[in-house]
Amino acid sequence: MPEDTFALRIFRFDPESGKDPGYQDFQVPRGGRSGGLTVLEALFYVLEHQDPGLAFRYSCREAICGSCAMYISGEWKLACQTQVGHALEGNVVTVSALPHLPVIKDLVVDMEPFWRNYEKVKPYLINDGPPPEKERLQSPEDRKGIQEMADCILCAACHSACPSGIANEDYLGPAALTKAYRFVADSRDTAREERLTLVGNEQGIFRCHTIFNCVTSCPKGINQTYSIQQMKKLVMKRNLGLQL
Repeated sequence: MPEDTFALRIFRFDPESGKDPGYQDFQVPRGGRSGGLTVLEALFYVLEHQDPGLAFRYSCREAICGSCAMYISGEWKLACQTQVGHALEGNVVTVSALPHLPVIKDLVVDMEPFWRNYEKVKPYLINDGPPPEKERLQSPEDRKGIQEMADCILCAACHSACPSGIANEDYLGPAALTKAYRFVADSRDTAREERLTLVGNEQGIFRCHTIFNCVTSCPKGINQTYSIQQMKKLVMKRNLGLQL
């Protein structure tokens, strides 16, 4: 193997081909813009120079859209954010689709189960008060309290990494629950009781076993477990008749 290349080992699966899924190695030059190379750029090299049939998702290339979440050398990562040099195992970078989600082709997974559970938590502001003349104001301090949850880019890495959801597709999952708490904690939202009822069951917050896979897999450094535990406290207080 030439010293200036590395092996990009990619999970391949095309249901239309009739072939069994497996891994395929490609030789990719180490060089890149400014002397660095991301895993996403390496995938583009393969797509443009070796196999135009390779399937993967991407969009912003700025670690904002979440489209390129993959399982890279044993970790949940964003391909656009991950330097090849940080993902090498020997001289190999292994890339596969997000685990525990149906694979459509190669590195592209079916996100329908993820979005279905996300929609269940009503991830939008609800306010039954009269419409404001201009906007619903919020203090900087109140906004700061929901900043981390609002930073979730819905890449589904935590959803894929969560053991509680592997065998239970109806479990809302850490991403949906984090977004639920984003509105539970929003000073402008008036649907707290409704939201807590939506998540306060065995398919919601009480399915979480506090394993922290969601936290370690999040490319944005969000603590989903914190959101879940905060809602557990609120639900228990409500069930005991205490003031929320």
